[in-house]
Amino acid sequence: MDTQDDVREFLASRRARITPEQAGLPAFGGTRRVAGLRRAEVAMIAGVSPDYYTRLERGNLSGVSDSVLDAIARALQLDDAERSHLYDLARAANTSPRVRRRPAKQQIRPGVQSLLDAMTEAPAFVRNGRLDILAANRLSEALYSPAFEAAARPVNLARFCFLDPAADEFYPDWDEAADTTVALLRTEAGRDPYDKALSDLVGELATRSDDFRTRWAAHNVRLHHTGVKRFQHPVVGRLDLAFEAMPLPADPGLTLTAYSATVGTPAGDALRLLASWAATTTPADAPTE
Repeated sequence: MDTQDDVREFLASRRARITPEQAGLPAFGGTRRVAGLRRAEVAMIAGVSPDYYTRLERGNLSGVSDSVLDAIARALQLDDAERSHLYDLARAANTSPRVRRRPAKQQIRPGVQSLLDAMTEAPAFVRNGRLDILAANRLSEALYSPAFEAAARPVNLARFCFLDPAADEFYPDWDEAADTTVALLRTEAGRDPYDKALSDLVGELATRSDDFRTRWAAHNVRLHHTGVKRFQHPVVGRLDLAFEAMPLPADPGLTLTAYSATVGTPAGDALRLLASWAATTTPADAPTE
């Protein structure tokens, strides 16, 4: 992934969505030749020179200060996820890939696996920034059984979403699931544009899926810590589950996601049924005779 291209396209796309009225600028008659704000208008709001902002939007964030990044974020009305993404892009632009050490292979500590296994009433799994499921408890494997049916390991939720026909039925709100998936990958790409495995994944998905390619070009990012996710499970039917996504401080880059449902609700009953079904099936990774 090209950091300069990402910077240019991200800033230009954020600028294009803001009208002068939204920015508090007076509306003048006549036809505007650009969507959203002009570069000079962003520069004026941010308190920098038009030439300097033009340099930034062309992808050159070398030496940019935090105060300028804050001013640009305010001018472009970035949300928390977008602001963090801009800072990630700036860090990447000011770090030589030649001095970056490749991260060690991500492994699940025994204590984390024990925690997952102890969560018998909540589907839970650990993923990395590429959306590889690196560890899961029995109930999570049952919940994501359509994804675990694929032979490839680790299971990758982005590949499943865009390349597996089963995802269309598994996610009743497929467009929302697809938007979130791409936004998480785009966020991770901002954090580490030199991750070859991530670049390879993005290249594969962009080549094989028009839906992915269109979403990737939008440069949307998202924080995904809590909310409700909807599933249409092939065995127990509809499941509307609350989720919490928690970074593991001792394992940088890994996130533990757990689902829950209120007892006595349709989702709670379906989750209980899923647990009963999981107890009678062979785990996805277990050898069969």
